[in-house]
This record gives sequence, C-alpha cells and structure tokens, in this order.
Amino acid sequence: MNKITVILGHYGSGKTQIAVNYALYLASEHKSVGAESARPGIMLADLDIVNPYFRTTDSADLLASHGIRLVASDYANSGLDVPSMPPAALAAFDNPDTYAVLDVGGDDRGALALGRYTDRLKSANIWLVINRFRPMTSTVNGTLTIMREIEAAANVKVNGLINNSNLGAETTAKDIISSGAYADEVSAVSGLPIIMTTVCDWLYDEVSQIVKSPFRLDIFSKKAWRL
Repeated sequence: MNKITVILGHYGSGKTQIAVNYALYLASEHKSVGAESARPGIMLADLDIVNPYFRTTDSADLLASHGIRLVASDYANSGLDVPSMPPAALAAFDNPDTYAVLDVGGDDRGALALGRYTDRLKSANIWLVINRFRPMTSTVNGTLTIMREIEAAANVKVNGLINNSNLGAETTAKDIISSGAYADEVSAVSGLPIIMTTVCDWLYDEVSQIVKSPFRLDIFSKKAWRL
C-alpha cells in the first residue's frame, strides 16, 4: 500500500468527504499493527485553499478521536488565494512511518500547492474524484479536460479514478448504479483504473453488491450530506 495518497478533484466533486473517510479507513486498517507506539501514524493534510464551504477541519474532533493528525493551510478560510504547502505537511514525505492523505485543490489553482513536490510524489496514489452530476464533469470530455488542467497545474499524473457521482441527500440507488457506465467510459478513454465507487451510508447495503469497488462514506448522515 502506498503511504501517500493525493485526492484531487474539481470544485464540488466531493473530494474532502472522501479524504476524511479514507483517512478513517487507514486508521481502522492499522489499528492492530503492533503495539500502540509501533503503529504507523495517519495524517490528513488539507491543502484545499479554494473551497471555503466544507473543510477537513469540520471533522477535526472526529479525526483526533481516531488518532489522525490533521494539518491545514494557514490560509484556510482566510479568503486569500495563496497556494502553499503547510510546513507540518512535509512529514508526509519525510516520515516513512506515516500514511498521509492529501486533500488538494478545488480546481487547477488549488493544485498549484503540489507543484514543488512533484519529485516526491512519483510513487504516490494520485486519485481524481469524478462526479457525473456536477456541471463541469457531467460528460467524459468535460471530465478529461478538468483532469488535464489539474495535472498541468500540479505537475503530476493521475493514476486512478474515484467515482463519486451523487446528488447529495437526494441521491438514489439508481443514481449510483447508473453512474457506472460514465465512470467506465472515463476509465476506458483515459486508461486509468477505477479505484473505488463511493456509496453514501444509507444506500450502501442496497448497492454495494452491484457497483464496482464500493467504498462506504459512513460518517455523514443523510441530513448533513453536502455535495
């Protein structure tokens, strides 16, 4: 398992929810690894300076309760568009015992924060969140255009896709299942594998045996669900 996972995506794709859930998944996976002091550290670095609406810091207490270190940009929620990597996030590269999840960008501007670390991300998971129900990524061509813009800004190459097609609290099982054809086409045209299909918690039991590589988003209630 690669120890660094970068979650990229267009504004409103839902990548922050995925980053939080994936960090919790990693913490759960490594609970039984040796003694407490020997367990690998889990870090979630919030590098998304573009999106002020839903941040990893909203889940700070939950993350802390699972032993996950949260690092956020000094410019988070400041209104300043200053692409930067928080100094504390460098532990993701420098500490071989740390599993790190990097929540990056909202678009190509946000992805600029990664540019200077390209050489240190060569073996990382670079996963792009795609959402069929968002205006800029509703088509295969639109999705690939966004992907290329983000890759160019961050100077990295995406190596996996996360199908996070949803309509927030209005999402139905049919919505998730039908998005599979869209994700498969993006995968076929781009040559990239589908790493996971995210499924909101209240629909997981209904669709998990149908969709490809289901990943449960289970810390957000239907009432609190946000795109």
